[in-house]
Amino acid sequence: MSESRRTLAEAAEEIQQLLKQLEQANPTATESEKVAYINDETTPSFKRRVAGALQASGETAIDEFILENKYLKVVKSAIKGWLQPGG
Repeated sequence: MSESRRTLAEAAEEIQQLLKQLEQANPTATESEKVAYINDETTPSFKRRVAGALQASGETAIDEFILENKYLKVVKSAIKGWLQPGG
């Protein structure tokens, strides 16, 4: 597995854990609240590393690491925000 794909796998696991924590605290959180939570709970260096890995591997690479489909859209929304300048 390449370094960028390993980074994506680790990031996907970490983000899914954050979403599970949020679900326990706020089971009715909206998608935008979930994205905001991920943004608040991750560091700028984590975001840069994940965004760089996604650019290196291709946008669909994250799909194979999100094990629970209900999280896929939220994770992709968060990471897309990180790909934007100043994200």
